[in-house]
Amino acid sequence: MDRYLSGPQLARLVAIAPDTRPYYSALAQAVRSLILDGRLPVRMRMPAERHLAEALSVSRTTVTAAYDRLREQGYLESRQGAGSWTALPDPGSMGAENPWIAANDDGLLPLHAAAPLAPAALPAAIDFAAEHYRRHALGIGYGPLGIAPLRQAIAARYTERGLATRPEQILVTSGAQHALHLVAEMLLPAGDAFLMESPTYPHAMDVARARGARIVPVGVPDDGWHLDLLTCAMRQSAARLAYVIPDFQNPTGHLMDDATRAGLAGAARKYGATLIVDETWHELAIDDVPAAPPLAAFDTDGRVITIGSASKLWWGGLRIGWIRATAAMVRSLAVLRAGVDIASPIFEQLVVTRLFEDIEETRAERRRTLRASREALVAAVTERMPEWSFTVPKGGGSLWVRLESPSATSLADAAACHGVRLAPGTWFGVDGTLESRLRLPFTQPPQILTEAVDRIAEARVRGPYGTRPARPLTPAL
Repeated sequence: MDRYLSGPQLARLVAIAPDTRPYYSALAQAVRSLILDGRLPVRMRMPAERHLAEALSVSRTTVTAAYDRLREQGYLESRQGAGSWTALPDPGSMGAENPWIAANDDGLLPLHAAAPLAPAALPAAIDFAAEHYRRHALGIGYGPLGIAPLRQAIAARYTERGLATRPEQILVTSGAQHALHLVAEMLLPAGDAFLMESPTYPHAMDVARARGARIVPVGVPDDGWHLDLLTCAMRQSAARLAYVIPDFQNPTGHLMDDATRAGLAGAARKYGATLIVDETWHELAIDDVPAAPPLAAFDTDGRVITIGSASKLWWGGLRIGWIRATAAMVRSLAVLRAGVDIASPIFEQLVVTRLFEDIEETRAERRRTLRASREALVAAVTERMPEWSFTVPKGGGSLWVRLESPSATSLADAAACHGVRLAPGTWFGVDGTLESRLRLPFTQPPQILTEAVDRIAEARVRGPYGTRPARPLTPAL
């Protein structure tokens, strides 16, 4: 006989305060927490929507919306005429409720996203783009490689950093994620091993799974990369492609030293692997640290492909990224991308071209603002959650926090009911690992971070159901 739960039984388990808003979201989060904690077994028949609505004294529409969200997330399975059962999503997507969509539909403080606000230089760059846009309208507007001035500016920046680069080695993309998709589509056949750091950027894992790759995780300890772990994994897995974030790694904030960069490039050469190097955070040093050379500076045979982006130094709304590779590979990637989106928008390319002219001013601005926000976040977390531990990074945009217990997912659920969207460690680990970790970005203003930590502390004490209505303090991302 199937196990089942009545409406009153489930209502007692969730115990949501009547004034919680939005109620359907809190209900879905409560059921999700019960399933993940094991208090609600998998394959347990759920009460009918109308029965649960009666038990909770809410509308059936509210319960229907909660059930719909649980189905979307993979925590509920339903069959017409047979009811609904609890479930677990595929291990590869644990914690993978789309954070970019979820952040904007309920007014929560966006501590799930390490996205800074626009810098002071953006308005002038927009004016520049508007002034020069008409000249580009004389052409057909299609340019898979990107406009020449932007490719020249990107190449010049690499050359300034000690890596001689020609514009022919640059492909402009619609963001770093687009760049990673293009490289993976060209170099990562289904079933191949793909070496990745753990933790790592969540959407890089999305790319690997979309390609049907076999992810080979390599742990990044608290003291940074261990070259022997990287090289052994490369040799033992026979991975022909690897993805690394050497500059203020997301989410740990580590900065790879020169010896490890040289050793990693040498290992790739020895074992026939290609390195995808994500430099999205490179320009965001906060403390005085020696300027790290690009990892590609240690490359001798064109097996390091570098990805960059305008999203962190400047603004996420500028969907402009780039790939630095050999000229031959850039041409091949341009042919490949023509079947996807043909070209990136010219207006945004013009904006970023102008922003490169004042890059040092923007870097200085980011150092000031991120330092103030980092100090505020460190102070607030130390005061309110002294049991948590972390290493203060010298750059980047987030703290990688170790909790006192493996409770990141349940804490994220509780915090959402108190008005804060968090990124649990499971988002950054392969197969839902890193439950004892939490990424806390310091890319928002200090007052927002202090308020967010207060709410997180309240969520730890009161749990997800003794809530107050969330105030819509979310600033524009």
